[in-house]
Amino acid sequence: MTTTDLLVDDADIDVPIDDRDEGERRALKLADLLRRVAVDNPAYAQLLLDELIESLDKATEGKFRDYVRAVSRTLATHGE
Repeated sequence: MTTTDLLVDDADIDVPIDDRDEGERRALKLADLLRRVAVDNPAYAQLLLDELIESLDKATEGKFRDYVRAVSRTLATHGE
C-alpha cells in the first residue's frame, strides 16, 4: 500500500468509465427531475416528456419511437 492509498479514499468518486455510462447517469438524473416536477405539476411534466421524446426521435432519425414501440410490443407479448 502506498502513501497515496492511505490519504485518498476514491470510493465515493463518481467518474464515468465511458460515454455510455455518462449518458446513463444523465438519463437517470433527468428521469428523477421529471418525477419531481410531476409531483407538483403533472401536466407540465407530460409536456416536458413529450418534447423530450420528440427531440430524441429527431436526433435518432425516427429510431427512438421505433425502439419504444418494439419494447411496448415485447412487454405486451410477455404479459408484463
